[in-house]
Amino acid sequence: MRRTTTSQGLRLLGGAGIAAAGALLALRWGRRSLVVVTVHGTSMFPTLQDGDRVLVRRRPLSQVRRGDIVVLEPPRDGRYLPGPAGPDGRTWNVKRAAALPGDELPSGVPGASGDTVPPGALAVLGDNPDSIDSRHRGLFSGDRLLGVVVRHLNVTPRPSQRPDGWQIPTRSSRS
Repeated sequence: MRRTTTSQGLRLLGGAGIAAAGALLALRWGRRSLVVVTVHGTSMFPTLQDGDRVLVRRRPLSQVRRGDIVVLEPPRDGRYLPGPAGPDGRTWNVKRAAALPGDELPSGVPGASGDTVPPGALAVLGDNPDSIDSRHRGLFSGDRLLGVVVRHLNVTPRPSQRPDGWQIPTRSSRS
């Protein structure tokens, strides 16, 4: 059996300490830059469904690409007012970035033909044709952007994906 010397033991402890410090820094970075968001509604169907959870990386508008799925606050005025606020007191929309500053306005988004998206704004569309998005609300402010979806988290299987014998406990509505 090989014995560990004191200096080897200290090096091992030092390495473990560095690894622990690195893990804490990574955790702190993750908490500041990553957010889990639950999808409510069908505006991104079939890509995302009601109840799906997504991992969002906080990003400024300058780091969004056309086609990214983004999470942002909708305009607070107009005919299509946002729904009730979530636990954080804010209302979030999950949409696909269709046009960024300098891009031509997508078809159906209010504005003159050939108009471009101004600095600090973006046009977003839902994957579902019935989505309430920039076609109804106009351009969204980049200042109200939370970030870009980086991963779809499917923690709970949908009914169609559950194995046979999966039992969902039910509660009686009778008292």
